[in-house]
Amino acid sequence: MKKVLVVVGPTAVGKTKIAIELAKHYNFEIISGDSVSIYKRLDIGSAKPTKEEMDGVKHYLIDVREPEEEYSVKDFQEEARRIIDSSEDIKIISGGTGLYIESVLYNYEFNASKRDFDYEDKYKDFSNDELYSLLLEKDPNIDRDKIHPNNRKRVLRALEVNQELNQSIHSFNKKDEKMYDYFIVYLSMEREKLYERIEKRVEMMVDDGLINEVKSLYDDNIFPHAIGYKELVPYFDGLITLETAITDIKKNTRHLAKRQETWFRNQMDTHFYDVSKESHEKLLENIISDIDGWLKS
Repeated sequence: MKKVLVVVGPTAVGKTKIAIELAKHYNFEIISGDSVSIYKRLDIGSAKPTKEEMDGVKHYLIDVREPEEEYSVKDFQEEARRIIDSSEDIKIISGGTGLYIESVLYNYEFNASKRDFDYEDKYKDFSNDELYSLLLEKDPNIDRDKIHPNNRKRVLRALEVNQELNQSIHSFNKKDEKMYDYFIVYLSMEREKLYERIEKRVEMMVDDGLINEVKSLYDDNIFPHAIGYKELVPYFDGLITLETAITDIKKNTRHLAKRQETWFRNQMDTHFYDVSKESHEKLLENIISDIDGWLKS
């Protein structure tokens, strides 16, 4: 069974740096396992690695879609597996989107058909609010955190899947069948320290131009429903202050970090490493030692 190395952890824990160091040590390439970094123009809020941070390591599935395009778990599964299976070389998947990563490592099946682009004609006279209300009527259990009322294409697709399968757009079938021999490095950190890092990272993003990045998308009627982006829409709509929006980004990022750890603790066989208990050099040494054992197995 082909081997796949996975480096994950909550936002701001330092997984990008570790993944790149491991890639350079083993001469591996990296597949981004982040559901936001696949989009162009979503740079600061996604914290995607810069060319300088990549340090010559080849990265896949970054900036491969326009921000208004649809991209699903199934799309990621197919593209990531194609990259993994394209050569004998071992790849690293690095990111924080647990469902994306798990869909690659296990036999996930997706039941909905490909999008019918003529479907939107059926609802062309519906406003965004009317369309969203219809979706909530058809699928009251929809994950509202993942579908924004102004993301018309996403709402239409959810309606289409609901009509076709009488199921939520989030439905899928996971079989407990591993597709790859994987080793998951999960970088953890004492919660209080992690939250301090998150606070500083959000403030740094704002200083680096996050507000302008999101406003540019907003002006183009593009509403990414991702943390760091969705919280600023009410501010641009004049409903909340900028201070409140930034506070919401910090709060939602903390909640995401907690969900990420819960996911990997409960869903897959994961090796945890506390980045705050030892020096960076010792941490990397321990991780490499464990990976070496796995590679020989």
